[in-house]
This record gives sequence, structure tokens and C-alpha cells, in this order.
Amino acid sequence: MDGILNINKPAGITSFEVVSIVRHLTGERRVGHAGTLDPFASGVLPVFLGRSTRVIEFLMDASKTYRACVRLGMATDTYDIEGRILQQADASSITPQKIESALESFRGSIEQEPPMYSALKHNGQRLYELARAGVTVERERRQVHIYRLELLDYTPPLITIEMECGRGTYVRSLANDLGVLLGCGACVVVLERVKYGPFDVKESISLEELRSSREWQRFVYPLDFIMQHWESVIVGDDEERFIRNGVSIMLTEGIAPAAGRCCAYDNKGSLVAILGYDTESGKWRPQKVFN
Repeated sequence: MDGILNINKPAGITSFEVVSIVRHLTGERRVGHAGTLDPFASGVLPVFLGRSTRVIEFLMDASKTYRACVRLGMATDTYDIEGRILQQADASSITPQKIESALESFRGSIEQEPPMYSALKHNGQRLYELARAGVTVERERRQVHIYRLELLDYTPPLITIEMECGRGTYVRSLANDLGVLLGCGACVVVLERVKYGPFDVKESISLEELRSSREWQRFVYPLDFIMQHWESVIVGDDEERFIRNGVSIMLTEGIAPAAGRCCAYDNKGSLVAILGYDTESGKWRPQKVFN
């Protein structure tokens, strides 16, 4: 079985555990996921089966949308409610206007420091492993992009925000930085990923639904689903043969070189390969070929 499952990961388990469950339920050995979710977070977790694991990289740069409940007046070492409390303060003077003003500082391109409790590595060791051992290391701030950040609700001391962001953005870091800016501290209480690329939580399947369904295959998206917005071309038999042998080709159809890459299909509509444009030769080179 080749394709992608839009799994609604429940809170309380790791993304790796979801992969193990899907591997057991489907019987497919090659299973992977895109975009790790923290154990306490829930929501969209695309799980790739079979040959589709080869296209995971093409989803990694897609935007993600999160909905988070943030508690004002409390800061923790993990930047979420499960961590050790570092600060508590009275947040009763924080108004919606102050929150809106503070949120404006986080829209667009910003610099963000990853949390110590993250899967990033320092000298080959995961940061969360160091954090659990009581070791704190300096983390290099990196640029991330917030496309959209909205205040959905404010019921003191809790606020609900929705954020659409680019790769490498940490909602927990944003919540912590928001607390610093407001002067009262803040941490994430509930976190849900509601969208990732073309996958929406409204169209996701729970692990329980997957377990109970006798026709789970109907929930599987084709492996080229994440490339549906790409340029595509239908190749003839000779071109297909060249592609399968790793030979670059000239495309007779008008695919703009600026596209950089495209999907090549055979006359039956089956995906043959992902092609990348080579500026030196002016030809399209097979990047990934699907037999």
C-alpha cells in the first residue's frame, strides 16, 4: 500500500508511537511521518506508507496552522503546562488590547530561540535529553515566519490563539516570548495542529477509526497528493524509458524552468518520477523515480 494517512494524533503519545501503531494496523513495513508533534499536542500528523515515504521531504516546507490555549501568569521550563513552574504572576491587568499589541510583534519574519525541551541536537545529543539531565545550553536564535497570528478568545487567564507559520516555528517558544513581552509569563496549556499543507484536521482520521475500520484503505491519499499544486507533464514511452534509466530529458510541453521541479506521469496517469530542472543543460533530471 502506497499513500498517505491524515492521522489525528491524540495528546499523550509520541509521533513515533503513532507510526508504530499504523505499521501494526496496516501491515506495511515502510511507514514514516512528517512534522513531529510534541506528546502533549494533538492534531494533523501525515503518516506515509510504502513508496510515499520517499516524498516526505516535499511536505516539510509546507505551512502549518496551530490552535493553542495559552495561560498567562505562569512560565515553565518546558514552555508548556507540563513543565516545572519557574514564575507565577498576577495577569489580571492584561487587557485584550495589550495582548493584540504584543501579538503584532510576532507577525512576519521573527527570530526565535528553540526551547531546551525540543528534539534539536547539540553536539549530537537531543536538547530534551540535556534538559532532563539538568543541563542548559545556548541555542542559536533562528529566523522563522509567522504568516498569520490571531487572538480567538480571552477568558482570563487563558487566551486562545491561531497561528499559521513556516518550518521550524515553535508555538511553545512564541507563548513564552509573549509572556516575557507582557511581563507576566505564559505557557501553552493545549496545542492542536489544525492544518499541515493540504491536510486539514476536519478531514483527518483518528487511531480508533483506523483500528475499527475494515476498509481503512479508503482513507489513504495517493502519494502525489502533496504535489497537487506542482506543474505536471505527461511523457511518452521513449521519454519514460529515459527517465527510468536516470537520463535527463527535454520536455516538449511548456513547463517553465522557473518551476524548478515537476511531476511526470505516463499515459495511464501513473506517477513516473519527480523531475528537477538542470540550469546548465537545460534539461529535466530525474530526482525520484517510481517503479
